[in-house]
Amino acid sequence: MDFNPYLQKGINWLLTSGLHIVIVTVLALILIRGARILSCRLMAVVIKQKEDPEFQKRTQTLGSIVRTISIITILAVASIMVLKEFGIEIGPILAAAGIVGLAVGFGAQSLVKDVISGFFILLEDQIRVGDVVQIAGKGGLVEKINLKTTILRDLAGNVHYVPNGHIDVVTNMTKDFSRYVFDIGVAYREDVDEVVEIVKEVDEELRNDPDYQDDILEPIEVLGLDQFGSSSVIIRARTTTKPIKQWRVGREFNRRLKKKFHERNIEIPFPHVTLYMGQDKEGQSPPLRILREEK
Repeated sequence: MDFNPYLQKGINWLLTSGLHIVIVTVLALILIRGARILSCRLMAVVIKQKEDPEFQKRTQTLGSIVRTISIITILAVASIMVLKEFGIEIGPILAAAGIVGLAVGFGAQSLVKDVISGFFILLEDQIRVGDVVQIAGKGGLVEKINLKTTILRDLAGNVHYVPNGHIDVVTNMTKDFSRYVFDIGVAYREDVDEVVEIVKEVDEELRNDPDYQDDILEPIEVLGLDQFGSSSVIIRARTTTKPIKQWRVGREFNRRLKKKFHERNIEIPFPHVTLYMGQDKEGQSPPLRILREEK
């Protein structure tokens, strides 16, 4: 049996298709190595811009995702080229892969939606761990966020698992800084200018308190007389604090303002109620017993 024709064919295949396979494999390995080095260097450059552990964690997560997608794409293209060199028809394979991908896409469209939404939430830095947010009708402290789910814990301790695909509007109450808005109601008889001066005085005392001065970023901003209520006039003001410190500062400010109003004899009004006892069919009213005490 003459093996020369088969040997010649094998040599020709090695010099053509075999060489192509080697070149494709080497190029794929080089591209994969380059993608890893490039992503690591880019992440290092971005991380150096901010000394923020959460920012660095988010950057590493996104870099890992981009690197994985790049490697999978390179391997898929290289595999198709290698199969073609082996004489395998790649048309049916691509068609089958397209059908499978379409079926998986229909079956897991909510998962794909969650992952895509989570990617852009991380990319745009909309939410960080430790933020207080309102999303998808739920509010609370962000305990964990990944590509699929954002986990919140509310004030009562309840944990909410919110799929990222359900997030259409994000209300972040602790982004960069926070504010607390005061609606201060006083009686109509009070001098508004005097009340404003008392508000500024309380704010200055609070900003000079060692327990609170680091939390308050700037003096209180009195917006002025906001509205005329049924039994009071409303003066609106707001204070700017570090993220998530606004409620602590606001509660202490209200406590001190209440004491200061009491010292200055500033009336904080309450709703007045007029009682009407009514009449029966005979025009008589039910008795109203009143106890009078003399000092």
